[in-house]
Amino acid sequence: MQNNCYKLTLSYDGTCYSGWQIQPNAPSIQQHLQEALSSFLGGEHLPIIGSGRTDAGVHALNQIAHFKTQHLLNPNRLLLAFNGLLPKDIRVKKVETVSLDFHSQYSALSKEYHYHLYLERVMDPFKRLYAWHVLRKMNIPLLQQAAPLFVGTHDFTSFANEPHTGAVAKNPVRTIYRLDGCPTEGGLRLEFEGNGFLYKMVRNIVGVLVDVASGRLEIEDIPKIFKEKDRRKSSFAAPPQGLFLVKINYR
Repeated sequence: MQNNCYKLTLSYDGTCYSGWQIQPNAPSIQQHLQEALSSFLGGEHLPIIGSGRTDAGVHALNQIAHFKTQHLLNPNRLLLAFNGLLPKDIRVKKVETVSLDFHSQYSALSKEYHYHLYLERVMDPFKRLYAWHVLRKMNIPLLQQAAPLFVGTHDFTSFANEPHTGAVAKNPVRTIYRLDGCPTEGGLRLEFEGNGFLYKMVRNIVGVLVDVASGRLEIEDIPKIFKEKDRRKSSFAAPPQGLFLVKINYR
């Protein structure tokens, strides 16, 4: 009987991974965590459940995961074991004992993502893996004027990939609490907070905002894209390397 639950807070550079979820022919964050845990437990295999999937190339500052076991584990020893066994681009920051009713995904109230745009003519080589280098001429005030159109409760079908499968097919309605544009050195950071995000939703919204700021779309096109409920009517997704899962908020 699994009567102990452990919560993991972890950070990772997603550059070399196929994303969070285990894939048959590519390395993933979940795979490495489960292999490290299995080694610590002497070969016993337990599933580790994340707060949600991050895609290939997407990073996390504070991803949350949990697992349940019959063993009573020492969180400090487990923390040391994880970081001794994991690749150096994946770090477990904290291990906590939590109640059995905790679930990293279903207990979450909201999630925060940041997307980084780099707007200088020449890319900073130290940011190439962590920002989208946009070479178009950008009207940032226009982008900030368009951003509030995504805030609130909407059907985000037009901004989600694979609209007829998974969570999108079940319920494409999500609430974005805020979408802020914050200037950074050489670029802009887009901060999203919402009660949940559909597959590639943040990257698709960023693609639309960049198209508006660069004159490829008009602000007036955004309500039309929402109304179409058709992913093909929207912009291309922003590339994954600029996206960071920053925080999961719980009760």
